[in-house]
Amino acid sequence: MALQNIGASNSDDAFYRYKMPRMITKIEGRGNGIKTNIVNMVDIAKALARPASYTTKYFGCELGAQSKFDEKTGTSHVNGAHDTAKLAGLLENFIKKYVQCYGCGNPETEVIITKSQMIQLKCAACGFVSDVDMRDKLTSFIIKNPPEVKKGSKDKKAMRRAEKERLKEGELADEEMKKLKKEVKKKGTASSKDGTVKSTSSRKKANSSDEDHTSPPHRKIAEKVEAHDDDDEEEDDDDVQWQTDTSLEAARQRIQEQLSAATADMVMLSTNEPEKKEKAATKVSGNSENGSHSMPYRKLVGEVKTQLSKGVAAKELLSYLAAVPASAQEKMSALYEALFEGIEKGFGKEAINKKNYLAAAVAEEESSQLLLLRAIEEFSCKSTSNAMKEVGLVLKALYDADVLEEELIVQWHQKGLKGDNKNSQVWKNVQPFIDWLQNAESESEEE
Repeated sequence: MALQNIGASNSDDAFYRYKMPRMITKIEGRGNGIKTNIVNMVDIAKALARPASYTTKYFGCELGAQSKFDEKTGTSHVNGAHDTAKLAGLLENFIKKYVQCYGCGNPETEVIITKSQMIQLKCAACGFVSDVDMRDKLTSFIIKNPPEVKKGSKDKKAMRRAEKERLKEGELADEEMKKLKKEVKKKGTASSKDGTVKSTSSRKKANSSDEDHTSPPHRKIAEKVEAHDDDDEEEDDDDVQWQTDTSLEAARQRIQEQLSAATADMVMLSTNEPEKKEKAATKVSGNSENGSHSMPYRKLVGEVKTQLSKGVAAKELLSYLAAVPASAQEKMSALYEALFEGIEKGFGKEAINKKNYLAAAVAEEESSQLLLLRAIEEFSCKSTSNAMKEVGLVLKALYDADVLEEELIVQWHQKGLKGDNKNSQVWKNVQPFIDWLQNAESESEEE
């Protein structure tokens, strides 16, 4: 069966994941009884996640002809002889009105009928709620014949939550076991003056003096762990704690290895500042998370805007920012605010238009991507309600453009839910996009 991409705007995308069968029609009857049979209407409707009666009724409304879908036989008829190309064009209009999200264009939407008898499309990818034009003739048919509620969705969510809780309990148990193992080794080992380690016999003697102070359950676990260590010597090598060099020179070396040239300069400026300046920068970044900035930050935003008005390229703008005495977070926040300040609607489309600047600032590095995510969070909290509402669209646009990675987006979201601003509206608006990411990943694994 030949397949095509859902939506005319995605017809040229060879890697588009949402597909549907090509329409097949057949002319039946003669004279006044001539009809057009859409042979594979059931398969098309299944791919669009819409009832076949909706598409059949839409053809009848647009063509001004009687149409009928038989639920028992699965046949779709429209009175009159109609070309396949004409019906395919009407199907594209149906997809645009009743399937695709008005925000991100994703066809993974759900039809919702409100209490006030209005039809909306809720996107599972970005969370955007689209309002359908109620002047269309098909809307009255949809209200009279609402879509069936998917069964088992609540059970699946409950199973996923239970699975996550079990994983968390397992991780906590592993951490507790590691702590007990470390405590036993600390009690059982003692270093001599020349740095040599005592034998296991002396280690057992040292443990015997502490047995009276150990609770019975703790003593049993300790004995099991120590017996396991004596039987398997290879595990001792796994428990060696390697120390990390935290000196300034080592930090500089790691930064140079991990970050690109542009972002490395931004981070190095913050590490070269004295301790007093670092504390002051920390206070400023703390204020920025609450939506208030000091004058130097506002001046930085103005300078970035000036550079953008001159048409400066992304690399030139980053080299300019590298020379500015400010923290890496302030630079990223100033860049994002300068790009999006003054916009009222369409933040997702604007993110696509200005993705070159953000991609150059991120340079595919984890630390820079987290800086960008915090900048998006900060800007959405202090800007207009539309910026807060469309934060999911912005994240999806940057995710599709390979500017942000899935793991870091989920990590940032989970950290935000546990932080001081866990009740912020940002996390609620981002949640549908996070759910879509996780569901899409599970679906790809099943396929």
